[in-house]
This record gives sequence, C-alpha cells and structure tokens, in this order.
Amino acid sequence: MADNNLLDYDKVFVSLDGTEQQDKVLKRAISIAATNYARLYIGHVIDSTALETAGNYPLELIPTLEAQFRDSIAALLKQAEGNKDIQEVKVIIRAGRIRETLKEEMLDKIEPDIVICGARGLSSIKYALLGSISSYLVRASKCDVLVVK
Repeated sequence: MADNNLLDYDKVFVSLDGTEQQDKVLKRAISIAATNYARLYIGHVIDSTALETAGNYPLELIPTLEAQFRDSIAALLKQAEGNKDIQEVKVIIRAGRIRETLKEEMLDKIEPDIVICGARGLSSIKYALLGSISSYLVRASKCDVLVVK
C-alpha cells in the first residue's frame, strides 16, 4: 500500500540482545513494521565471545540459549504474527561474534530498509572491550538506523 506519509520501509530488521530493554525495542519495531505494511525480521546473536573465553565453545549450550531467547519474545512475537498489517515475521538466531554475525549473516542477506536496536545492552566491561553494538550498526548499516533508548 503506497502512502505518501509512509517512509517506504518494506523490510524492518530489529536486533535484540536479550536484555530487559528488548521488549521496548521489539514493540517499536512491530509498530514501524505495521505502520509501513512491512516484513519484520527479528535478529538475535548468541554471543560466542563469552563462550570462547572459557577456552572451548560448548555447542550443547546453543539450543538452550536459543530456547530462552524465543521464550523471552514469545508474547510479542505472537502479537506481531497476528498483526494483519505486518506482511511476514521471521526470527533469525545465530551463534557467533555479534558484529560479524549481525553484518554477514543478517544485514547483508536481508538488506533491510531500517535497523532498530537498543541503546545499551552490554555490561560496562564488555562495552570497554567490544564497543557499542548500536554504534556499530549505525556505522555498518546501509540504511536508516533507529536506536531506542
């Protein structure tokens, strides 16, 4: 549906980090997707750097971490899937280094029109080591980026 008031976002990608702020971020993404009659992609990266620092990469943890994330968004996911103004909803979960995985396995493949993320999520120690994921998304994305505070 073409409407001159819309921002022409056909593909909305939201990056969720599993923190308490993610509900607010996902609600905003659902609203933007519905307003634009868009497809909604929900992305989450299971951070392998924390697992790698333990000396090995315990692959058996990944299904549990994935299930925990899916449980954490279940109610809002159901709301998005039931919204007639959202064309499609896909959840994409990958394990890896956050930046590289977001860019190579999500953003480069989906090519969204807007990326939505939270302003914070990393602990101060991780932030000092890795930098801000939201700042990275602003720099690395070829589209609009909305950082939700």
